[in-house]
Order: sequence, then structure tokens, then C-alpha cells
Amino acid sequence: MKLRAPCVPLITIDPYFSVWSQDTVLNVSRTVHWTGKSNYLLGTAIVDGKEYTFFGYHRDKHKLTQISLEIDALSTTAVFENDEIILKAVFTSPVIPDDYMLLTRPVSYLSVSYSSRDGKEHDVKINVRASEELCLDKAWQNDVDIKEISIGSVKGMQMGNVEQKPLNRCGDDVRIDWGYFYLAVDSEIAETNTDREWGMDVVTVSSGIKENENLLFLFAYDDIESIEYFGKHLKSYWNKDGQTILEAISDAAAEYDEVMNRCREFSQNLYIDAKNAGGEKYAELLSLAYRQVIAGHKLAIDENGEILYISKECFSNGCAATVDVSYPSIPMFLIYNPELVKGMMRPVFRYAKSDTWIYDFAPHDVGCYPLVNGQVYGENALKWQMPVEECGNMLVMATNVSLAEGSAEFAKENLDLLNAWCDYLIEYGADPGHQLCTDDFAGHLAHNCNLSLKAIMGLCGMSIIEDMLGDKEKSDYYRSEAEKMADNWMKTALNSDGTSNLAFDQPYTYSMKYNMVWDKVWGTKLFTQEFMDSEIADNMKHFNKYGMPLDCRADYTKSDWLVWVASMSSSKEVFEQYIVPLWESYNESDSRVPMTDWYDTISGKTVSFQHRTVQGGLFMRMLMDQKSK
Repeated sequence: MKLRAPCVPLITIDPYFSVWSQDTVLNVSRTVHWTGKSNYLLGTAIVDGKEYTFFGYHRDKHKLTQISLEIDALSTTAVFENDEIILKAVFTSPVIPDDYMLLTRPVSYLSVSYSSRDGKEHDVKINVRASEELCLDKAWQNDVDIKEISIGSVKGMQMGNVEQKPLNRCGDDVRIDWGYFYLAVDSEIAETNTDREWGMDVVTVSSGIKENENLLFLFAYDDIESIEYFGKHLKSYWNKDGQTILEAISDAAAEYDEVMNRCREFSQNLYIDAKNAGGEKYAELLSLAYRQVIAGHKLAIDENGEILYISKECFSNGCAATVDVSYPSIPMFLIYNPELVKGMMRPVFRYAKSDTWIYDFAPHDVGCYPLVNGQVYGENALKWQMPVEECGNMLVMATNVSLAEGSAEFAKENLDLLNAWCDYLIEYGADPGHQLCTDDFAGHLAHNCNLSLKAIMGLCGMSIIEDMLGDKEKSDYYRSEAEKMADNWMKTALNSDGTSNLAFDQPYTYSMKYNMVWDKVWGTKLFTQEFMDSEIADNMKHFNKYGMPLDCRADYTKSDWLVWVASMSSSKEVFEQYIVPLWESYNESDSRVPMTDWYDTISGKTVSFQHRTVQGGLFMRMLMDQKSK
């Protein structure tokens, strides 16, 4: 990968079990949680009695020299050397999207191997250390229990808060403080140790290693209970039938070679497909985004045995199952597993059908992660709702699931809500009132042209659903309403030169019309390709160093929407002209955080948001490319 990742993924399982390096040289900074808070892990190699770090930071130890770093969709591979040896470390979180056991099993790998550099034999031992920060919100929060574990050839340490209160709280800039962290190694000669460092409890797992052999370390986290869902505590998929975490760790060790072959194949195919769709820089962006998108979710199983796929609004406000966060993420999941999109939607449908939800439009969210008990964003204050936005989002998502599965049965289960939300869009969507859209950080806006496009595509999507269900009369009705609204849009949203505005009442302004992209994905032809191309050409006049601003109000942009607009182009060359400044923003930004989706197009720095699932939206061009085959 030529891209200098702004932050390097090491362990990426879910919003809590998360370890990153803020530098592409893995042994010059402390490892962190995606929030940027310290999540201390340290890897060292003792070579002929002298100790060197190869990941994480320790001020009192020498460092191996890193000579390469490669990042693909599922693995991060670093190679180091000194005068005596060459050491290779491969971090892998095998979160393959259509294998629910691998996707949810909270076990991440580190494989270490070495070869002699000077041609001599060497005595080499590998140590991995982990602090109490892995199982507390912050160091020194509370005492921790530590004990040794052993199952077959796997030996290690368990560490957890002495006060176990699963799902005791929610929030954004917080880390887990219940459940147990596990550090283990698959070795008959493993050693374990407990000590204190900087006032923290620290565990160490060590083993000797032979030249040209792989030594496998395993990091695991048992959260005991994963999600609170309308008052009930739910488990994840991996332990739904009672598997213990030690059994999961043992299975992960035994399956390593097979799992790694699958991971390599998945990552290679993702890169090839992305490169074919949008070029090398586009493929690198998707490879870096993939693990982040997955790790912003938690998969749980409800009381009916159905999948719930709960997102967290990372460094946004911590909301769970947020509709306008799920909406931009779906291109990636439509490619790899549409069932996960259904898992995003189920909590919203359930909440919208409850007596608690008092409105005739779709809710914004269903809780604050990991407590999924009902909307928390603005609570019941109408001012903070997003009526047109969320109705359109749910309709578009339902349409895409139906098309991906070749069946509208999932939509049929919730047809009453979808029809009601269509009624809302017909009444209010053509010229939305003073309200928020998903770009709520920009504030309220009346007569939002792009928001009106959301309504149009929602109605168009419902026409597709009704057609798949065999109701031609309703299908024709929704298609007619969408066409009328689209015709009116073209008459009222444009300036005399043919460019479109931010708002119907704000001439000679501009904004990204990203919601129009579904017209091209679905081939519904409410708008012409000629108009899309002319709009994209006009957008390019507003580019700054790191891409096009979201709209005329500020210099910031959104990565997902930028790719959606670029994807409407009829030319791969034009698409790549949009992608280059986005790639450069991550490559050059001083903001060393997991991929932000909200950044400044002049400085390239993060404005806010990081580690968000919306980066699944970067897969839009790849989704289009696959649909065209």
C-alpha cells in the first residue's frame, strides 16, 4: 500500500475491542483505542539476550528497525530488522462478512516469525505485554482480577475489572469496563507473568521461537453480554449456543492456517475488484476502510434468533442503530452480505412500531451504544428530528435489500411503515421545511435541494418494492409521484446556467447532490446522465486541494458523499479525479486518527468524526461496477 494510513489497524473487532497505532512505524508510539485513548500493548523480541520493541512504545527499550508496512482489508503486516535477524509480524482480525462465526468471534491474531540476517543461529524469544487499559475505561479506574488460562497448547492470561457490571452504561468517548481481556500464545513452552508498570497492572505472555516458524499470539475479549435491546441483554452470534471464550480461543488457534488463507483471498479479491472499478488509489482507500467499518458495529442475536447489526456513531454522539449512519454504509454490505443491512434496519422497524414512537416519520436512532432502547438524539423534541431524511433512508435501504436478495419479503414484513413513510414524503418531500438532514453538523436548512432528492429516491424505491410484490397499481402510483417530484425538482432547483443550488430559494449556490446516486444504481432514469455529468463538471470548479466542499457554506467535506457524487460520473477518469484528493487527504493529513469522514478540504485535517461506519459508503463505485456486470 502506497497510502500512508493516518492510523494503522491492529485489532479491530467491535467498538470496544479496538487497538491502533497512530504511526505507520509501529514501535514509535503507544497503541491506542480508536478514540485515541491509550490501549497499551507492547511487543518485544529478545535476541541473544538483548530486548527490542517491534510494536507499541517503551521509552527504556531499543527498537527494531521497521523496513516495511503493508495493510490490506484484513491484515497489517510489518517487517523489522537489526544486525542479527529479520522479524515479521502479521496482525489479522478475520472479520469475514458472510461467516458469522468469524465475523463475531472476538479473537484477533498476531503471527510472528523471523529469519537470520547475518547467517548465524540466534536465541530468540517473543514477549507481548498488555495493560489493564484493555479492560477498563481508563487506567486506575478500578482493581483488576488476573489469572492464568490454559486450553490444549494455548496458554495465557485473563484480566478483568473486579466489579463486573455488563452493559452498565453508554456513551461516545468511553471504553468497556466489564468482561474479560485475554492474551494467549499457542506454544507448549509459553511463560506468563504479572507485574506493574506506570502504576498499572500488566500481563506478559512469552515464548521462544525457532527460525522460519510462526509463533501465534491471540488477543480476545469476552464482553459477557453484548447489547441491551429494549431492556433485554443479548449475546453475540459466536456464543449464542453456549461456547466459552476459552473454546473460542482454542478453535481460533486450531483454524489459523485455514482462516488466513480465506483472509488473503478475501483481501486480494477486494483489492482487485476495487482497482477495476476505480483505480489503485481507490482500492487502497477501500482496503484501509474495510476493518474500520466492520469494527464500528456489534452483531447480536435477538430473542427470535434474528441478526441485529448495531452501529455506533463513533465520535459523533455515540448513538446506536442510527438510520442516517447506516444509510451511507450500505454499499459495502450490499456487496458482501445484505443480511447485515437487514440487521441494521430491524431495531428501527421495531422501535417505530412501538407506542413510544409518536411520530408519523422514521426515527433517527434507537439508542446510545450499547443500549438500544429507543431514540436518544434530541429525545422527543421535534426540532431535532430528521423527518424527510430518515423516511427516505429507510425506503432506500429496504429497496436495496430487496434488489440484492431478489425478493421483497423483508420489506413486506414492514409494508405498513414503509407506506406511511411514503405518504409523509409525498406531502413534505418536494420542498422540505426547516429541518435537519444527515449533515446535521451544518445546522437546520429549509428548502434543501439534496434532501428533496432523498424523498424522490425513497418514493422511486417504493415503486420497485411494490413491483416486486406484484402490486402494479401501487408501483405505478409511487413511480408517478417520484416522476412528478423529479420534474418539479429540475424546474426549481436549477440556475439559468443549468447548475443546481443548495436550497430552492438560494440561487447560485452549490452542494453535493449525492442522494441522486441511487437513480444511477437502480437504472430508474428519473434524471439524465447528461445532467449528472454536467453537475459533476460544475462541482469540480469548486475543488480545493483535498477535494470538493460539501456545499458552499464551508470548506469541509464528507468522504462518503464525495465518492457517491464521483460515482455518478460516466467516466472512470473523472471518478479518479475525485478520488485523488481524497486519497491525498488521508496520506498527508496531520490528524493521526482512524479514517475521518469529515475533514477540511484546504488543510486535510479532521474536523470531527473518526472510525465511523459511514466509510462503507466508499464502496459505492465498486457496488455500481458489480451491478453492471
